[in-house]
Amino acid sequence: MSKLALVIDKPFEEQSKTAPHDSILPLVLDGVCFDINGHRLLDRISLTLCHGVRTVLLGPNGAGKSLLLRLCHGLLQPTTGRIQWSDNDSRRLHKKQAMVFQRPVLLRRSVAANVAYALAVKGVSNDRRRPMVARALEEVGLAQLARRPARVLSSGEQQRLALARAWALEPEVLFLDEPTANLDPGATRLIEETINAFHRQGTKIVLVTHDLGQARRHADEIVFLHRGRLVERSMAAAFFKRPRSDEAKAFLAGELLD
Repeated sequence: MSKLALVIDKPFEEQSKTAPHDSILPLVLDGVCFDINGHRLLDRISLTLCHGVRTVLLGPNGAGKSLLLRLCHGLLQPTTGRIQWSDNDSRRLHKKQAMVFQRPVLLRRSVAANVAYALAVKGVSNDRRRPMVARALEEVGLAQLARRPARVLSSGEQQRLALARAWALEPEVLFLDEPTANLDPGATRLIEETINAFHRQGTKIVLVTHDLGQARRHADEIVFLHRGRLVERSMAAAFFKRPRSDEAKAFLAGELLD
């Protein structure tokens, strides 16, 4: 194995699409570290996430992928280093990004009420919520289940409801943490179709997955982590065809990384 020497392609800013004039992107991470009880879980992560490029975070279990996602979304603060959006307005940042977790947290309310609540939290007026809820549920294929209690849905339906909540908010950036883990192929396909719909409407996708097939289907760029460090960053086609770090080569070969 190499000593975690960082390998990066040409600047990704050159390959990203032009961002909207009011974009909160790019998101810049500069020397980000995260420690717990003196143990360093993320070490000197420097990374710029740009508009238009679908970013997939890959790496073995414990590499720090989900932790990095939570730092980007603002759920955690770095121990040291800097995380900086293009726009510093906290209200706009709150409104223009969303996150879907591996296990969504649903309210003891109907499917429609779960989406409406997310809109209310974002400050959407009551008279605007109903059509926005209807559109979001239609987009993810849950319109016919609008009145059903959310917690009796199947795992796949619950994850689609989480995506409907995000869809209603029209985020510029969507963070996805293993959204299809433990789902069957049919449920996975429906989730991936919705992720594609987000991308088509211009939402920046940042996806954590352990599924190499999913990464191949959805990545424009790969950010590969190991032991809490950024080891390699490449355009997806180049990464899967010819990874340049020893760690990435071993990972793609199915080897167990120390």
